Parts: sequence; C-alpha cells; structure tokens
Amino acid sequence: MDEVRLDKWLWAARFYKTRSLAVDEINKGRISVNGQAAKPARSLRIADRVEMRRDGLTRTVQVLALSDVRGPAPGAQALYAETPESIAERERQAQQRRFGAEPSQSIEQGRPTKRDRRKLADWNRWSATAETK
Repeated sequence: MDEVRLDKWLWAARFYKTRSLAVDEINKGRISVNGQAAKPARSLRIADRVEMRRDGLTRTVQVLALSDVRGPAPGAQALYAETPESIAERERQAQQRRFGAEPSQSIEQGRPTKRDRRKLADWNRWSATAETK
C-alpha cells in the first residue's frame, strides 16, 4: 500500500471515532498535510507531516505507516509519531491549565441564596404584569 486517503488514515489512527467526523474536521480546515490545506480524499504517504488543530492546540504527527483498517489502539499508535515540538507544546499548555486561575475564583458573591432567588422571582413577576393606564 503506497497511499491511503487522509480521512481513512485519521480514522484508522484513532484520531476520530468515525470517518464522517474526520471529514468534517478536514472540511473545516483544521487539518493540513505538509503545511498545505487538505481535502478528505488527499493521498497520504509515509513521512508526511499531518497538523491537527483542536481545542486551541496544534498537534503535529509524522506518518510512519499506512492503514485504511481501524484496529486496536497499540496498532493505531504505530501508524504515527508525534514530533518533539508538538509534545513539548502539549505539555506546556497542560501545565498552564493546571497552574492557571480557577474559574470559580472570579465569582465575587457566589451563588444566589434562596432569599435572593425569591426576591428576583418576585421582582420578575411584578415587573412583567405591571399595568399601564
């Protein structure tokens, strides 16, 4: 096997659960091969570089083997090797998330109490039924 479709390879390498999800991501422009925008039917060869953007992170992998059959996870991991730069960037972003500010710290007053909710409900009820004469 000299070539395989990009969408089939992404599915076989277990980056996406279905081929249709892989095709959607490719059509959205989130996947590029060797620095160029790709289409789902693009032929992928050994030694190509595939860049995938997901959740604000770019993951770059080198194609080591080709397959159009989805197999077990260890076999799928043998199809590619992630570049050292990509691994370092993923670890850096994971560390940023780990040591970043807790989102709940930005809430100053916390959840409304039962009394606050009753006041709000009472205000909404009377403001919506106000008669104008």
